[in-house]
Amino acid sequence: MKQEVVTVGLDLAKSVFQVHAIGRDGAVLVRRKLRRAELIGFFTDLPACLVGMEACASAHHWARELIKLGHQVRLMPPAYVKPYVKRGKTDAADAEAICEAVTRPTMRFVAVKTVEQQAVLMLHKSRDLMVRQRTMLINALRGHLAEYGVVTGVGAGGVSAMLKGLHEQQDKLPVHARSALHALAAQLRALSSEVDRLEAQILAWHRADETSRRLATIPGIGPITASAISAAVPDASLFRSGRQFAAWLGLTPRANSSGGKERLGGITKQGDGYLRRLLVVGATAVMRMARKNAARQPWLAQLLERKPAKIATVALANKTARIAWAVMLRNEVYAASAA
Repeated sequence: MKQEVVTVGLDLAKSVFQVHAIGRDGAVLVRRKLRRAELIGFFTDLPACLVGMEACASAHHWARELIKLGHQVRLMPPAYVKPYVKRGKTDAADAEAICEAVTRPTMRFVAVKTVEQQAVLMLHKSRDLMVRQRTMLINALRGHLAEYGVVTGVGAGGVSAMLKGLHEQQDKLPVHARSALHALAAQLRALSSEVDRLEAQILAWHRADETSRRLATIPGIGPITASAISAAVPDASLFRSGRQFAAWLGLTPRANSSGGKERLGGITKQGDGYLRRLLVVGATAVMRMARKNAARQPWLAQLLERKPAKIATVALANKTARIAWAVMLRNEVYAASAA
């Protein structure tokens, strides 16, 4: 029976996995649960077949393991698998839906990431978490010190002045307040040091990766954004166009059209929120330079005349995403078109 299996739907979990396998005629051949220790043995006994999984936690790990066994593995966004669930929410129903969805010709798939690419993305996610924690500490220190009359400006200079003010005014503070504030300041210094260390590792990987270096030639994309895109999108050919790539990032308008009438709203904000945020931040920097010298960016200057600054910034981020897709697909560096 196992020799006839051609397609397998695998519902992932931490300990108990659900398998749904069908033959060439669509008949169900296997429907069973597997413990974590049994999974590799089960697929070792199977002939090479198509295995579908949702792109969720641990999916890339299991995809790499099954590819080593000779299977063809396809990862799919969970939102695209959900419509194939017939009724209810069970592991068996999910595995059956995955098995059905992976065979659809219009299904969109997620590229399997290498160990190195996932490691770089882990650097980015850890850095992003620490930056948010650092912001929380700064806000807490600023609020607590304001209760004792120590008020400083915003920005990096304001943080340095705030820590200096804490040191100068510590003798005037109550013992318990001084203890709490110094604890927050110590955590802030430690976090800043760790963020710098992670950024140094990201920069080193960026310099060693050809795709990342090519992406950094695009205005509005620096080493952080370039390395994140390069690691998150190992195969640009999975997207049919630059617009589909921008839609994957959530930078395209949300459509609510019916009866031949097109109604477009704000951006969908679907997909990878981290990459979208990096692109919008980079577009903000380009927008600031365009305001100073409109001749260098005539398209932006005309857009700013028609639209508010924030809408124009998101439009620029959309355009940057499309350019990034073309740079990755064609293996070329960015070359600005002649005015």
